[in-house]
Amino acid sequence: QVKLVESGGGLVQSGGSLRLSCSTSGFVFTDRAISWYRRAPGKEREFVAGINSYGNKIEYADSVKGRFTISRDNPKSTVYLDMADLKPEDTAEYYCNVQFVLRTSPLYDFGQGTQVTVSS
Repeated sequence: QVKLVESGGGLVQSGGSLRLSCSTSGFVFTDRAISWYRRAPGKEREFVAGINSYGNKIEYADSVKGRFTISRDNPKSTVYLDMADLKPEDTAEYYCNVQFVLRTSPLYDFGQGTQVTVSS
């Protein structure tokens, strides 16, 4: 059974930082790309950042380039999203999911997510 557990969200002031974690199990972690998504209130879920299985190809949404950093720890089957210089428009529920390769459809149902709220 595949499990995707997001954590690390919280309330932070504009300009602050957070580190999100995506702990996974139930599949061969080193064979898959992992991406972060977010959904703000009243909006569609959108891609935020993704990392391929080797960790040598990374993509970011234009809105987070230069502020967010995605990384993976293969022995821990965990992907991180380091978020800096947070803005109120980053407020959203953040989710991770798995792909065969970057920018393809998520393979599994989304989990509970972790809420990030940025105050101005």
